[in-house]
Amino acid sequence: MLFYARSRPLEAHRFYTEVLGFITRLYIPEAYLAIVASPEEPDGTGLLLEPNNNPIAKTYQEALYKGGFPVIVMSAENIHEEFDKLRQRGVVFRKEPAKTDVGIEAIFEDSCGNLIQIFQMG
Repeated sequence: MLFYARSRPLEAHRFYTEVLGFITRLYIPEAYLAIVASPEEPDGTGLLLEPNNNPIAKTYQEALYKGGFPVIVMSAENIHEEFDKLRQRGVVFRKEPAKTDVGIEAIFEDSCGNLIQIFQMG
């Protein structure tokens, strides 16, 4: 589940489908509800985009964002290729690809107040 400001359901859905390439499994903007999924596994795990219109969700989302903690980790076969592709689409990166003890990671903003990590093993 990812939170977004209640006033931005169209922006959240647009970012995950048009920028990141997810497919829409369910989209009811008037109900502030969207579920997106990977095009590689359309019937696999879905990602719920939900408004942060309660104080607990909003505080949680803001604390993670301010602390620099990603809410989701997505794997990449070639992180440098993925980084270049996303940057060309206007994605704002907080951390460019960098080597860690177990692989390479990069962190970007989803335009809705969340940080997302892409990770390549190795």
